[in-house]
Amino acid sequence: MARKETTAADAAAEPGRLKQIALTYKMTRRADSKIGLIIAAVGIVVFGVFLAIGFWVGHPIYLGILGFLLAFLAMAIVFGRRAERAAFGQMEGQPGAAAAVLDKIGRGWTTTPAVAMNRSQDVVHRTVGKAGIVLVAEGNPNRVKGLLAAEKKKMARIVADVPVHDVIVGTTEGTVSLKKLRTTLLKLPRVLTGPQVTATNDRLRAMGDLMSNMPLPKGPMPKGVKGGRPPKMPRG
Repeated sequence: MARKETTAADAAAEPGRLKQIALTYKMTRRADSKIGLIIAAVGIVVFGVFLAIGFWVGHPIYLGILGFLLAFLAMAIVFGRRAERAAFGQMEGQPGAAAAVLDKIGRGWTTTPAVAMNRSQDVVHRTVGKAGIVLVAEGNPNRVKGLLAAEKKKMARIVADVPVHDVIVGTTEGTVSLKKLRTTLLKLPRVLTGPQVTATNDRLRAMGDLMSNMPLPKGPMPKGVKGGRPPKMPRG
């Protein structure tokens, strides 16, 4: 009975997945008009190579099936990478785009968005991994340098033994484009162990960040907001 329910749920979810893939393809095609031709070419080349090898060694059916499966896999990988690039291209220049990329960098990294910000809405995000601490700034390169320096000085009192890297996201000289942000971080040398990463995150959480240290607005609590019960007044 449980298997039937699981199968029915998977079948119901399948149209949703196909629709999502179709929407992703349409979005990617707007930024990459050759995506269809490239995916088709990858599939044909991979399948053709394996089929040719199959005829050469005398096993065209076996290698043809294997080639078909590997061609499908190669097409999926190429499509995923180009779709990711197209998405990053559309996010380029938008506030918070770097935080979205950092959030999907992969396992082993812990990202805290908006640990520092100024009135011009330049912002610094922090991510921690085996490469140490990486501060990623978005905004005017000249203004964010002050934010980065202040954040480094604040952290030096707590995590002085952990390497700190800084990256400015942008399109000008000396900055890293949004498309290359993930690759840039993954290329950093790994100098911390898993327990050291956990300890660093614990110390940084104790330090707090911009969002947790923001003062609460003064005045009466708005209606509809749940909170603790007010203390009862003693009866006269």
